[in-house]
Amino acid sequence: WGGGKTTLAQLVYNDEKVEEYFDFKVWVCVSEDFDVVRVTKSLLESVVRNTTSAASKVWESDNLDILRVELKKNSREKRFLFVLDDLWNDNYNDWDELVSPLIDGKPGSSVIITTRQQKVAEMAKTFPIYKLDPLSDEDCWSILSKHALGSDECDASKNTALEEIGRKIARKCGGLPLAL
Repeated sequence: WGGGKTTLAQLVYNDEKVEEYFDFKVWVCVSEDFDVVRVTKSLLESVVRNTTSAASKVWESDNLDILRVELKKNSREKRFLFVLDDLWNDNYNDWDELVSPLIDGKPGSSVIITTRQQKVAEMAKTFPIYKLDPLSDEDCWSILSKHALGSDECDASKNTALEEIGRKIARKCGGLPLAL
């Protein structure tokens, strides 16, 4: 979609204050092919890598119950930030299977979800839901001119034809930062 969801989540995830606040952070790219075992394994491997000084153990089990118990054990009483990027699955049972081991996290623990679908955010009970609206035509032009011309403003006396073309291009991008 290109609306900036992942970019915004990355800015939060990489913020210095966020780094100091949480005991550990984990980023998992979920995508259309949601597999609760794969996502749980990814979370668990990262949690273990972040919470123990021993070498990371690769969890070979595909038994979801074993993985969930280990995830719960390793994230208990820790303040964590998990980012589940590009979640598409709106099945409540899958979601519950994934997050139920995280209930014993330290107060302040958070899970951020990026998704293209309002239904997914509602199912996950993400609260509050932040919807990124498309940029205005003027904001689009500002971004495009900055990247294309190396400045925030186009010199109207020298580049009127260039500005006119640029503004048309900016409008065609439909307010999507990634397209710009």
